[in-house]
Amino acid sequence: MAQLKFSSRRSPVVCTSGCIASSQPLATIVGLDILKSGGNAVDAAVAVAAALNVTEPCSTGIGGDCFCLYYDANTKQVHGLNGSGRSPQSLTCELLKEHGFSEANPPPVQHAYNVTVPGAAAGWYDAIALYGSQKLSMRQILQPAIEMAEKGFPVSEVTSYHWKSGAHTLQTPGNLHGKDLLIDGEAPDHGQVFCNPFLANTFKELAKSGKKGFYEGRVAKAIVDIVQSNGGVMDLEDLKSHVTEEVKPIVTTYKGVKIWEIPPNGQGITALLALNILENFNVKEMGHNTAQYLHILIEALKISFADAFWFCADPEKVSVPTERLLLKSYASDRSKLIDLQRTSAKHNHGNPFPVGSDTVYFTVVDAQGNACSFINSNYMGFGTGLVPEGCGFTLQNRGANFSLQPDHPNCLAPRKRPYHTIIPALATAADSGELLCSFGVMGGFMQPQGHVQVSLLVEKVLLNMLEFGMNPQEALDASRFCVEYNKKVDAWHVSLEDGIPQNIAEELGAMGHTVISPVTGHSRSMFGRGQIITKGDWWRQKTLSSSNVFWAGSDPRGDGCALGY
Repeated sequence: MAQLKFSSRRSPVVCTSGCIASSQPLATIVGLDILKSGGNAVDAAVAVAAALNVTEPCSTGIGGDCFCLYYDANTKQVHGLNGSGRSPQSLTCELLKEHGFSEANPPPVQHAYNVTVPGAAAGWYDAIALYGSQKLSMRQILQPAIEMAEKGFPVSEVTSYHWKSGAHTLQTPGNLHGKDLLIDGEAPDHGQVFCNPFLANTFKELAKSGKKGFYEGRVAKAIVDIVQSNGGVMDLEDLKSHVTEEVKPIVTTYKGVKIWEIPPNGQGITALLALNILENFNVKEMGHNTAQYLHILIEALKISFADAFWFCADPEKVSVPTERLLLKSYASDRSKLIDLQRTSAKHNHGNPFPVGSDTVYFTVVDAQGNACSFINSNYMGFGTGLVPEGCGFTLQNRGANFSLQPDHPNCLAPRKRPYHTIIPALATAADSGELLCSFGVMGGFMQPQGHVQVSLLVEKVLLNMLEFGMNPQEALDASRFCVEYNKKVDAWHVSLEDGIPQNIAEELGAMGHTVISPVTGHSRSMFGRGQIITKGDWWRQKTLSSSNVFWAGSDPRGDGCALGY
């Protein structure tokens, strides 16, 4: 395949009556149609989620999980929904040990043991029930995706590349129905029309019977059959007992702006920890993407991840000290670990108590100013790649994020949710509560350790706007870095995207960082794909405008676009 080139530019989209930004133009149009039909931001978000399952199954789908943040313009309140699934009741560390698996030798990432209960279907349904307009039925919301799956759609360029990259997971001998996501045994080419009638039927089941149409009956049996036939232990009761959880979003304030995230088991706390640490430095004075600026961000993230890798777990199963971790005093202490001249090879998690004691992201804002920040993912590309018979989707492999270390808070246990990488975000004005932006960045088609980058990119895109006055599209276009932890060698390395000058790479190397530069072409997927919609032009660093103009940007590293009306 030809090398992917970045040779064009985009202006931010401006509009007044509603806006969508997603990684697929066809999905963005679906969302706009829902808004024009009387739906609100959440109705449109679920329609986009379903359409993305059709057009980009190598990133997302109803066989994965979702999270949602919803801003209610009337009350100025932010609501959260945790649509992540749990491990099977019969899956234990003891069982894995009997089969030769351990922390040092975990199951292969595509193993059926790593299938956690898919939470997306219930998440979609519950989001509409709780926050939707109530003007449209589930059938109306899913109908555009159903029609697209039945009639077919031309596959876009970046999606085709990653579909081909992950096709091997669909072609394994035990995956009897992986061919349902291929054409004559191969991934579709750019521009080739792909149909998925089986997925259309799954959506029809959900529309007709509600959550039971997925978690009980034909679809549930097909999920259990493919998991068990590949060595997993998920059963019908695991699916039937699944529930979505309404959660109280977590928040921190950075220079007059409140940034909202989903609490653990989601890793959004990592971005908030890093922002709290960065408040102790004058990053604007350092200059955008200078060696000093990048060094401080890298070190702040390494410290934040040291905490997140330990403390981020299912709060239903273990105590997670979220409030204490987000104290400004704790961040101040952690910031003192940063050497301004040299990188630190390793940081341990802190003590927040007093002494002695991959994926699609998209966003929607409707005409009333309600916003839905939504993310949906299979985890690693196609996840496990396992396709239930007659269903047209793959099953996620989120269980690969569990620790098998017995004393770890995120250690595998029955009916437990794993450390989760996907994080939607919102920002509001600290004084007025007005919506500033709905934004997020997905982690691309992740390597096993690639989840580090997601919080990094959410934070860095926000800093581009808050500190350097970039508009939404400029913030997404700017060259990025990715800091990754390699567990096997217990070390970090930093990748720099093409566009960051070589002298910056050399200066970071002199500080002790292991640098890979420049990263070009399709390899840029490691830097994620973001979408942003702002209300007003506050990023120009003026007084917050009362204008109802929406400004939107879509990441050039993907196939998508922002559109409004």
